[in-house]
Amino acid sequence: LICRGLVSSASRPREDSWLKSLFVRKVDPRKDAHSNLLAKRETSSLYKLQIHNVKPECLEAYNKLCQEVLPKIHEEKHYPCALVGTWNTWYGEQDQAVHLWRYEGGYPALNEVMSKLRQNKEFTEFRKERGNMLLSRKNQLLLEFSFWNEPVPREGPNIYELRSYQLRPGTMIEWGNYWARAIRFRQDNNEAVGGFFSQIGQLYMVHHLWAYKDLQTREDIRNAAWHKPGWDELVYYTVPLIQEMESRIMIPLKISPLQ
Repeated sequence: LICRGLVSSASRPREDSWLKSLFVRKVDPRKDAHSNLLAKRETSSLYKLQIHNVKPECLEAYNKLCQEVLPKIHEEKHYPCALVGTWNTWYGEQDQAVHLWRYEGGYPALNEVMSKLRQNKEFTEFRKERGNMLLSRKNQLLLEFSFWNEPVPREGPNIYELRSYQLRPGTMIEWGNYWARAIRFRQDNNEAVGGFFSQIGQLYMVHHLWAYKDLQTREDIRNAAWHKPGWDELVYYTVPLIQEMESRIMIPLKISPLQ
């Protein structure tokens, strides 16, 4: 009985330690913001992701309106911004439009564009007309992961997948460290378009943008990754960092530089 009591007493601290480890994360102290550690240093581009939920009966008119106005902003040298891509969701939340903009020069460029657009009567009318077609809208300001490809125009036809991850607070550095290695497993078929993390809006959000010829090609490429040594281990370690995740399959509009 005495021995049993000694064993029980000796094992209890280990059990308590193990239980605590389930709920407490040890985070190494950082002396720099994760945006400085993870973002591309050679560029100062800021990205804006816009997600618009459109009234079902208005989607065709919404697309037509965007195709008339958005290229003018993209092509006008007066505005230091570029339309990276514009899509409608195909699978995922329906009757949804997704736009991705790049502001070359960061926050000053964003402020300059917004200031100039407020003085643009055509854009003011566009926003008013567009507002009547929407159920809801949201946006995020994003930075680009240093280890991802920069999104550049590509020829189609392609479908695009936007995979969005809500991470546990405090895990962005871990995510970046794992994906800096994981991305090499997904480069063979040129499917990796861009990777971003949020700065303003919903925080600790990560977005991965992929391009595929069709859904079957997507399935084949994703399955092939599991046959590469090391991919399964990286997935194993990144899954616990995620609180929620969402996948959108999207079709580009005719004006999208990403086709």
